[in-house]
Amino acid sequence: MTISIVGLALLFALTAALYASVGFGGGSTYIALLALAALDYRALPVIALLCNIIVVTGGTLRFQSRGLIDWPRIWPILILSVPAAWLGGRLVLDKESFLLLLGLSLAAAGLLLLVEPFIKRAGGSEPRDRRWTGHRLFAPAIGTGIGFLSGMVGIGGGIFLAPILLLTRWSDSRRIAATASVFILVNSIAGLGGQLAKSGLNSGGEAVLAYWPLFVGVLLGGQIGSILASRALPEIWIRRLTALLILYVALRILLV
Repeated sequence: MTISIVGLALLFALTAALYASVGFGGGSTYIALLALAALDYRALPVIALLCNIIVVTGGTLRFQSRGLIDWPRIWPILILSVPAAWLGGRLVLDKESFLLLLGLSLAAAGLLLLVEPFIKRAGGSEPRDRRWTGHRLFAPAIGTGIGFLSGMVGIGGGIFLAPILLLTRWSDSRRIAATASVFILVNSIAGLGGQLAKSGLNSGGEAVLAYWPLFVGVLLGGQIGSILASRALPEIWIRRLTALLILYVALRILLV
């Protein structure tokens, strides 16, 4: 399937608008669209991670200004995820291994998007008592695993982290969205650093320069999404539509 750079930029802008309106970066969908466009697999994580950074930076700043980022509780999740994302980005994978891992990751991400409303109900509407310390035991391990995967395939990781935090009633949904936004931002930066260290700044820079319309698209789309804040389309439909796209691409990758 061939998609022009202009067509990709428009799709990226739409993706950024939808994801920014619900607090995510859109890395899984960027990767899916890039895979459909049959780009060089080595450029996929670099482009997707940079797009993540552009979109979630604004969201993270807004969450911070509203006092929704609980830094003392977030750092156990981040402390090992950042170096793990960098190491994941540094890992050299052949094309077959990368596409298999990408296909499985997209399939998992798509399924999580579909079942997240049920996860919310299963987790309950109220957060656990803030004195609960169970997160200190699993948070570093969860952060490490998701961070490593994020660096390898170019998915920010919030799409995996948020359902886990919802199910464990880590906090209310707004603070979980804020936590996911911070997680995506710092791990995308770390993963991008690993990817550039692996491919070399010249090679990574070439990918950035060649696909600059995509970054303009997500910058504009992210701003529009932040303003709309899901007013145009209910959040559940945004998640369902993106889940179906991600699952479609995952099946294409895994079955080819």
